[in-house]
Amino acid sequence: MASGTPTPSSEFEMNICFVGAGYVGGPTAAVMAKFCPTIKFTVVDLDRRRIDGWNSDILPIYEPGLQELVEAMRGKNLFFSTDVGKGIDAADIVMVAVNTPNKPFGAGYDLAAYESVSRSIAQHSNSSKIIVEKSTVPVRTAERMRQIFDSNKKRPDIQLEILSNPEFLAEGTAVKNLENPDRVLVGGLETKEGQEAVRVLVEVYRKWVPANRIITTNLWSSELGKLAANAMLAQRVSSMNSMSALCEVSGANVEELKRILGSDPRIGSQFLNASVGFGGSCLEKDLCGLVYLCESYHLDEVADYWRSVLKINDYQKARFSRNVVSKMFDNVKGKNIAIYGFAFKKDTGDIRLSPAIDICRQLLKEGARLFIYDPKASHVEMIAEFPAAQGFPQERISLERNAYTCATETHAICILTDWTEFKNLDYERIYRSMQKPAFIFDGRNLLDAPQLKAIGFHVVSIGKQ
Repeated sequence: MASGTPTPSSEFEMNICFVGAGYVGGPTAAVMAKFCPTIKFTVVDLDRRRIDGWNSDILPIYEPGLQELVEAMRGKNLFFSTDVGKGIDAADIVMVAVNTPNKPFGAGYDLAAYESVSRSIAQHSNSSKIIVEKSTVPVRTAERMRQIFDSNKKRPDIQLEILSNPEFLAEGTAVKNLENPDRVLVGGLETKEGQEAVRVLVEVYRKWVPANRIITTNLWSSELGKLAANAMLAQRVSSMNSMSALCEVSGANVEELKRILGSDPRIGSQFLNASVGFGGSCLEKDLCGLVYLCESYHLDEVADYWRSVLKINDYQKARFSRNVVSKMFDNVKGKNIAIYGFAFKKDTGDIRLSPAIDICRQLLKEGARLFIYDPKASHVEMIAEFPAAQGFPQERISLERNAYTCATETHAICILTDWTEFKNLDYERIYRSMQKPAFIFDGRNLLDAPQLKAIGFHVVSIGKQ
């Protein structure tokens, strides 16, 4: 199917356009298309390579089950196009799903893409529409969008009602999260027009989501809701990682601590896994956004609290790197280290803010030679994290195609991503191929340490003495 091929809109009862073909726009549109066959979904993006990828046999992102879903729906009621203006103009609902990263300078979110899309919506809207914030945005972003709409829309009678509908999908389980969400959040202004817009969007979700899982709030609570949720999740990870350091020096076992805490119904078992730290495009970004938001309202003590969660995350990554050097006789210069996993977690190829980046950079500074393997992460994206212009030695970085060649003749293995594949490897074969003594630094507590020790490995696990 050619990029941007249209279909007669009369075939459908409603048109929904996603602006942004990334980790939110593409998967969300595909799942909604599955459950809403009478609605046309168009995903638009100015990046032709990205759109061509969505129209091809190899999608630009990896998610379990996504390839099959897109292939089943594409050309029926799911379309991908570079014609942003046409997609916006034809839509009844426009979902804004562009990236909102932290600024590369200063503080807060970089909302340049959001501003650009807002101007495009005003420019290309020849009729009234519902505009939906899908990306994670700072509180009061809708107010800024309203200013742009009111200053740039074509006619005074065109109404562009803004809703907040943040996505709570997790990379690696995005399709499952979207097909069976634990909650859908829709926020709108407490006006007649705002509540009518909320009703329309809720009716779309009601096609497959039970009513008791749909939460409606005011616009500002919804905008803050996603930010707060990610901050709470990050806080749990950092809290457990702080405990892992105490476990290692006291003789306690972090896995046993997890069982103790997880059995408390007030705490629960999720996000209590000790690890090398959290990564990805959401948690750190949204913590930074929350810190900036608190500071902008002069809530300095609150900002300091959330900043400490980030500090523990950085500490955990640095602590892991120091531990590798320390256990290997305080010296890794000239030694070969296999890196198992570069994505920030399993079942995704996303390396954004992955803990592996900082850990690998530190090991390179210590003089190690790295052999890196990840089942799904792009080699182009991985090597871009070690620019020669910043002094990273390209001759000491090797990107491998499988786990066995990655470990051959190495002195140590660092497990930095919790890929299931790493649990099922033949570690006796790997041990025979390595230099001795052979170390395994399990940054995810993924492996059976006693079994590895029986083979002959020196095993160092997170949160275990």
